[in-house]
Amino acid sequence: MEYKPHNYQKYCIERIIQDPAVGLFLRPGLGKTSITLTAVNVLRYLRWEIARVLVIAPKKVAEATWSKEAAKWDHLQHLKVVTVLGSTARRIKALNTPADVYVINRENVPWLVDYYKQSWPFDMLICDESTSFKNSQSKRFKALKLIRRFCKKVVLLTGTPSSKGLIDLWAQVYLLDEGARLGKTISQYRERYFVANTHGGHFTDYKPKSDAEDAVLEAISDICVSMKAEDYLELPECVEHEIPVVLDEKAKREYDRFERDLLLEIDDETITAQGAAVLTGKLLQFCNGAVYNADKQPVTVHDCKLDAYMELIEQLDGEPCITFYSFQHDLDRLLSRLGKTKRRVRVYRGPQDEDDWNAGKNDVLLAHPASCAYGLNLQAGGRHIVWFGLNWSFELNDQGKCRLWRQGSEFDKVFIHYLVVQNSVDEDVMAAIRSRADTHEAVMSALKARLKKVHDREGE
Repeated sequence: MEYKPHNYQKYCIERIIQDPAVGLFLRPGLGKTSITLTAVNVLRYLRWEIARVLVIAPKKVAEATWSKEAAKWDHLQHLKVVTVLGSTARRIKALNTPADVYVINRENVPWLVDYYKQSWPFDMLICDESTSFKNSQSKRFKALKLIRRFCKKVVLLTGTPSSKGLIDLWAQVYLLDEGARLGKTISQYRERYFVANTHGGHFTDYKPKSDAEDAVLEAISDICVSMKAEDYLELPECVEHEIPVVLDEKAKREYDRFERDLLLEIDDETITAQGAAVLTGKLLQFCNGAVYNADKQPVTVHDCKLDAYMELIEQLDGEPCITFYSFQHDLDRLLSRLGKTKRRVRVYRGPQDEDDWNAGKNDVLLAHPASCAYGLNLQAGGRHIVWFGLNWSFELNDQGKCRLWRQGSEFDKVFIHYLVVQNSVDEDVMAAIRSRADTHEAVMSALKARLKKVHDREGE
């Protein structure tokens, strides 16, 4: 696909190329991965200024997002992206594989730094969701602090750099400038911009001084780029964001076996549209993480998509979202996981839920697309929609999107996030949505393609 960057994207690309370090504070869906990879390509192959790039990201992002984005755009096809994940042996093997970009999850950063010690090989560091390093006492921050001096280029990517307040900024900015702007230590930062809160003679937390916010933002304005609404008004009013989900090895083996056993039992010449819907429905269940057995009881098969969903919720940093699910077991598992957080969760049942959502009383509204895809005005309650369970119907997808993407919205932009399991029927659904295909035609075409694939595998 040809890459045609918007003006704000061109600006961000140029900042990465020109500046030794920069923080890009972009909201989800604005293309921070393509921006960064485009800059990497220029620095690596046109200017020869860097040799090896390390990307640190949340696990689900590390698994697929960066490699998928590089493969998506014509100008990035030659970039080789390697994921440094799994067992120690697998990580070491990945690190010894020639590549341009190496992607590791944030939990393994201390291990990586210890592995290389003084022989650090990466001259460009990219922290995707840099708020993962906001705690200056964490092992991952202390590890990066040790090797910061070896990196010629540093890029921080996040949409919420100070989700809990100004105190979050020191560690992140330190990774950019090694303390030049906000102080060499967190203590210096606190002394300059905060006062200690005490209650009953006991310390509780730090409160920013009256002029702290303006002073801090002024101090970092030359090294951080924040994309506010006025910066991206040229974007389409609706930003669609596909989030690749990679099944772990066990789940992938089970999915392949499930697909094979399911499809080898049928004849692609005699299958009906109704039968096709049932079969692909079972595969979609598996992608979501659970499958109904013969007794109509759900059996959990993996948590990969659920984990990716919770990472996305964390990235939204408290912004409300509507989440569309497909099956009852999706709803049950989502409620169970969200119940362990402090977010206000509601299942859409009727008009009162619509009113409460618009009044800002919910953080997450769980809904089946068939129950609220039509006619409801939900635009006052938020700007994010997450498709946990994908739906073949272009109409349901379009109408679901229009619950927030409509006239009268209080927000400048609406973001639609799709969780897509890689190398699965989820990708077939997304292709159908993009092509605006008739539902039955799309299901039949996708199923016949999968039948051929399975039969070809068996014939090898």
